[in-house]
Order: sequence, then structure tokens, then C-alpha cells
Amino acid sequence: MLAPAPPPERDPVEVWGRAATAVALLAVDPGGLGGLWLKARVGPARERLMAVLPGLLAPMPAARLPLTLTDEQLFGGVDLAATLAAGTVVRSRGVLGNGPRALVVPMAERLTGGLAARLAQVLDAGQGHCVVALDEGAEADERLPQTVADRLALHVDLSGLALADCPDLEIDPDLIAAARARLPAVRLPADAVETVVRVAHRLGIASLRAPLLALAAGRASAALDGEPVVTEDDLICAVELVLAPRATMLPAEPEETPEPEAEEPPPPEPKTGDDTPESDVDEDDVPDMLPEEVLLEAARAILPADLLAKLAAGKAPRVTGASAGTGAAKKGNRRGRPLPSRPGRLDGQSRIDLVATLRAAAPWQVIRRRLTPDAPQKVLIRAEDIRLRRFEEKSDRLLIFAVDASGSAAFTRLAEAKGAVELLLGEAYARRDHVALVAFRGDHAEVLLPPTRSLVQTKRRLAGLPGGGGTPLAAGLRSALDLADLSRGRGLTPSIALLTDGRANIALDGRADRPAAAEDARRMALAVRATATPALVIDMSPRPQPQLRDLAGEMNATYLPLPRADAGRLSAAVAGALVP
Repeated sequence: MLAPAPPPERDPVEVWGRAATAVALLAVDPGGLGGLWLKARVGPARERLMAVLPGLLAPMPAARLPLTLTDEQLFGGVDLAATLAAGTVVRSRGVLGNGPRALVVPMAERLTGGLAARLAQVLDAGQGHCVVALDEGAEADERLPQTVADRLALHVDLSGLALADCPDLEIDPDLIAAARARLPAVRLPADAVETVVRVAHRLGIASLRAPLLALAAGRASAALDGEPVVTEDDLICAVELVLAPRATMLPAEPEETPEPEAEEPPPPEPKTGDDTPESDVDEDDVPDMLPEEVLLEAARAILPADLLAKLAAGKAPRVTGASAGTGAAKKGNRRGRPLPSRPGRLDGQSRIDLVATLRAAAPWQVIRRRLTPDAPQKVLIRAEDIRLRRFEEKSDRLLIFAVDASGSAAFTRLAEAKGAVELLLGEAYARRDHVALVAFRGDHAEVLLPPTRSLVQTKRRLAGLPGGGGTPLAAGLRSALDLADLSRGRGLTPSIALLTDGRANIALDGRADRPAAAEDARRMALAVRATATPALVIDMSPRPQPQLRDLAGEMNATYLPLPRADAGRLSAAVAGALVP
């Protein structure tokens, strides 16, 4: 298997130019475009871009939304302090209660599902609000929730840009105001809708919002240029900012068709008095045919580098959160990220959310005071008012390497496997994951290293791993599965990476019996599947083994055949499957 070609380097000047264009388009039509997904860590590049937004979006005010925002703070609700002071229900307007706003969401990659759904609801309402999502995710699996990303037209990635690559933005606010005034009169060419939809389809974009947002971006670009009709350049700009970042596949190259042989032109028909000469036809009445291939070529030029690398390898793996660098989410009442409180009852163990409880009780105080006028309490609280605090925390991930150290593996790929595991260990250490090492050879499997974060100790055990003997594949799977079950009890989220050549010849009872060994391996693979443990099977044999592919299917695991690959390629493939 050939290694994928290295992704092309991005031109900082072009990236910053597209970012400036995106900001200008958002200022022209914030409600129609929905907002901006800005992927960038905190730094001078992002701050320079964000510094010009308030002035361009004026008179629309900006509001910064914390991740712990409640429904009352967003949509409005009972003002607890004013209600208790006045003795009657006083409602607050919330962030969205004072007209259209630019909602700036820091650390948007950590948006909870509930808040993401509410922001999507706000954008779907069509009240003129827009969202600027600041995605600061460092890991590949940390990204803006799809419910929000699907509704933001403009996607900009400033990763890797230095301050020297980002000159000051000079965007005239008067030009933006004039473009806003021209926007309602901007028209689309007759075939623009069909062309943009076809381009989105060829890029593998399933959402119907994407072409609609691309057309809105094209109209905003035309208004910014002072054009009454959307031009080809405007649609190219829309494809680069809206469709290309959403692409899930590379568009196929157009097939070359042979030119038809020249035919003699038919004799001219006699003209009548009702015929109109061709030269007298108004060219403005003929719709221009938009070049679909030109738009696709513009998308190809700026497709994300990671997408190009995965497509060059022939696959774009999809994995669960547990296998993508983060552990499982666990909800509790003690620690972690705060979640909205929920109704509950006093049980002596759960923690009460006092503010939420008082807010739930406040609207009923007048009625309750009339029913019990002699009650000594200033605030009358009932059992149905109780709200309990909730938290969510992520468990640590455990990556279990099950390495085949048998004689056949040692003869072919054991050295490369060791090198690949060592490279992956360094990446796991950087992510602060736990790692464990299981080796199987001879007639048994052995846990060489229990779950640890010690990189030095893991490398030492791996380097001293000998090779030789039979292939007790079933025993290796059983040891890895036992270790995964044990780690779950300790609060870890396990994943299994199996490296083998697939030539199982030792059964679980230690007998040298190939049919029994294959059946035992199949049963252990089904056991892995039953526990829903994310797994990856790496075929180290010189030629891909069909039985190992079938075994991966039984495990519901990703299968990677890697013939003739060195340690670097093996590591890249494993990292791509576990952390896309």
C-alpha cells in the first residue's frame, strides 16, 4: 500500500484573504448567512480578525455566550432577585430579547448538545441573529457540533497563521452599508441554483442548506462589488467559503469525449416576414451558462488538507468518540462540566441547585401565599420546585496494543510493528492517554504492561519483546478484552489495536490446532463486539489475509491491510483510523 502524498501547504496570503472576504460578506448579510465558523486557537491572528467584526456588524451588537448559558439567560425568564423583591413575577428579556445580535461562542468545540440545539433553533427562526463560533479544538475529534456548523455559511481555518501573515484589515464600513442597501435588489442568473446544487452534490455534500447558503454568499459578494446580478467570480467566492470546507469527497475529473466529426451545415431556410434576424436578438435575454467545472476546480484548490490525505489513502474512517481521542461522557452530581439542572427530590445524596429551585418556585408565590397566608416562610417552596445539580466529565482513554510476537510475525513485520507502536505511544503520551501492552506468542498471551502513562517504561517493555513460537490469537484477544473490562471498572474508556498477521494456529487450551484456533479467535472476536469495545485490526502479513478481514468484521472493527509498509506508514494509518 503506497503512502498518501503529503498535503499541499496552504498559502497564508490566500488564507488571510479568504478570511477577510468572509468577514465582509458576514457584515453585508449576517442574518442570511447565519454566521461564521472560525477555526483558530487563541492568538494574534484570530484577535486581529475579531477586532474588526464589531465595527462592521454595527448597529448589530455582539454578545459573548458562555458554555454554561441557561435557557433563561438566552431566551429570558423569571428575574429571581426582582421577583422576590417586588412580590410579583418579573421577567427578564434574555440575550435575544433586544433585537438581532451577533452571538460570539468561545470554545465552540465544547458546545453541549442542548445549547447547540438551541442555537440552531435561534438561527432557524429567521430573526436576523448570527453566530460566530470560535473553534479552538486541538484534537481532530474536537469540532463544532454539526447542528450548528450546518447552519453557518462561512467556514474559515486560520490554523498555523502567524501575525506576520495577517496584515491589518482595511474594510470600509460605508462600503458595507452601501452593499446592505443593494443586497435586496441583487438577482441570481437563471441557472445559478441548478449549477450550485450540482457542484454540492459532486463534492459529496448531503445537506440542502449548503447550496442555499452558497447562493446567499454569492448575492452578498455581488452586492459588495456593486453588481446587480451574481457573477461567476461571486459564485467562485461562495464555493470557496461555503461548499469547499464541507466537502466529503473529491469531485471526479471530467471525462474527455472525442470531438464529433465536422458535418456540413444544413442549407439556410428561407426567411419570412415574421422571422427575426439572429443579430437582432437581445443578448441580455439569453441566460449565461455558468461553468460548473470552473466552480469545482475552485473547490479542489482549497479542499482541506486532511481530507485530501484521507481520500488519497482511499478511505475516510469514522469512529466513535471513545476511539477518537476522548473518553466516554459520564453524568454525575459531584464534579465535571456543569449541566442544566433537572427536577428531582431530596434524597440526602444529590446536591440541590438553590438558584434554579428558587427560580422554579418564584412564579407560584402569589398563589401559594393566598392559600397559606399564615405561613412564616418568606418563600414557599414545594417538592416539585426542587432542582438538582448535574455535571458531566470525560473519562480517560486507554489504548490497548495487542501485538503478535509469534514466529511468522517476527519473520515478516514485528520490527515494523514495534516501531509503529512506539510512534503511537508518543502521540498517546502527548494526549495524556493511558496505554497498555499485550503480547501473544507460543501458547499464551501476556500483559507486558498494565495501563500506564509512563512512556519510558512502555518503550522499554516493547523493545525487549522477543519473537518466535506459535500464534495464540484467541489468547491475545482474550487478554486484551479482560484488560478492557478491568479498565472500565476503573473509570477508563478502552480501545483495542490488534497487530497480527492472522495465522492463528494455537487454540485457547494451548493445542496446536488450526481449525480450533480459528474458531476460538472468532468467538473472542464476537465477545469483543458484544462489549462494544472500539477496535482496530492491522494486517501485518505481506499479502492481506481474507480470514483476518472476516475476523475484523466479527469484531465490528476497522480493518487495515498494510503490506510492505514501514513503521512510519503503519503509524500514520493507525493514527488516521483511531484519530481521524
